[in-house]
Amino acid sequence: MQSNFLSPAEVAELVVGVGQRKAEMSVTNQLILSVMAGAFIAFGAAGSCVAVHTVESAGVAKALAGALFAAGLIMVVVAGGELFTGNSLMLMALAEGRISPWQLLRSWFVVYAGNFAGALLTAGLVCLSGQWGMSGGLLGASVIKTAVGKTALSFRNAFFLGVLCNWLVCLAVWMSFAARDIAGKVLVIFFPIWLFVTSGFEHSVANMYYIPAGILAAAEPALAGRAASVGLSPEALANLNWGAMLQANLLPVTLGNVVGGGVLVALAYWFVYRRDKR
Repeated sequence: MQSNFLSPAEVAELVVGVGQRKAEMSVTNQLILSVMAGAFIAFGAAGSCVAVHTVESAGVAKALAGALFAAGLIMVVVAGGELFTGNSLMLMALAEGRISPWQLLRSWFVVYAGNFAGALLTAGLVCLSGQWGMSGGLLGASVIKTAVGKTALSFRNAFFLGVLCNWLVCLAVWMSFAARDIAGKVLVIFFPIWLFVTSGFEHSVANMYYIPAGILAAAEPALAGRAASVGLSPEALANLNWGAMLQANLLPVTLGNVVGGGVLVALAYWFVYRRDKR
């Protein structure tokens, strides 16, 4: 009788093969699928912002945001998309000699760029929609506050928050490979993603929405004026810019994501289940 899920050893074999196929995918297909994935994650981020902007308890707000944000990765896995953080698992294929370092880095670069484009596109469309004017501009002020908080992290904190985040994200993706049906995939994805958002960990692709959204919102005088109501000073707004996004957040968080997913999940499981298969 067939089991309704794959064993960890079977998942490891599957992930190696998937990593090879991802590396061999055309750049055009990778780019299209990565733009879609960036948008899917951004949809989850945008929805979570709306849900929590009037919630005063930080813990409750994060728990609610996590429950909604999980929809983003569910869409990536079920509908199809190429997500940089999940593709940290491709290190298994590299460790097994099925792909070259060049193939891995090219794939990561294309997917990262596509994720960024998809998240930026979504942020721009949300900005044009006027959604941030909700609750008298309180939603926009909350979006700005989220971006300010992310760009105020120290390099060390951002790095380790990135490690912890993608450890959980890649475990979610890993377990989704084990599930044989959509209901199972949704279930195993939901809880690790809910956990990482509730814990306040940092996801590089999600931040490709959160921080640009804050920058765009802060560029609107009415929303910038409303930011004082959520405790933001003019100095904090002045420090929210594209350079701060890249240097203070995306760089350390991306490096942390690679370590969390690539080392603590991909290489750890490769060592346990595949090192003798090479």
